[in-house]
Amino acid sequence: MDFISVALSYLWQKSAEYTLKILGWNLVAELPPVQKYLMVGAHHTSNWDFPLILLMMAGLGLRLHWVGKDSLFKGPKGSVFRWLGGVPVERGAKKNFVAQMVDRYNERNKMVIVISPEGTRYESDHWKTGFYHIAQGAKIPIAMGFLDYEKKTLGIGGYFYPTGDMEADLSILQNFYSEKVGKNPHQQGKIRFLPKRAKERAQS
Repeated sequence: MDFISVALSYLWQKSAEYTLKILGWNLVAELPPVQKYLMVGAHHTSNWDFPLILLMMAGLGLRLHWVGKDSLFKGPKGSVFRWLGGVPVERGAKKNFVAQMVDRYNERNKMVIVISPEGTRYESDHWKTGFYHIAQGAKIPIAMGFLDYEKKTLGIGGYFYPTGDMEADLSILQNFYSEKVGKNPHQQGKIRFLPKRAKERAQS
């Protein structure tokens, strides 16, 4: 990275930190000590979450990566979406979503993808487990990103490596996010994974 890029990144980070401070938000930075990890973003209950996440990521010195269907990345706009941090996933491919994302992580030395396990701004009955299986397959930590509108605190509040014991790891997430309050608390999803049988019925 050249001097100009470093200088611009530094200015952008400091600008984001200052903006958050002016808005009354406190930034928490308990990041994993590695260059590759998956960040859970919760609770997602409002469109206002997105600009705050952009400021949060910038304030932490991180580049936001997000996942989109491959059709978004075709043609001239594809370069723009990639520049904006987009990571394409091919629908209907031989490899499923999780396997494709594991490959993306394995191809890179540095990447932080943000995934909202609720999958919607509205109340959901459970969290989707794709993020967990991606982290486990890529052997990377799960960082707990959050927006707490009640305490006006946001950032990354810790991390853990998935052990394969989903119930035990779920309890870590439940303990952490149970105290966090979204913009619209009544729309917060239940922090639980679907039991395997129920998941199979839902997919059939």
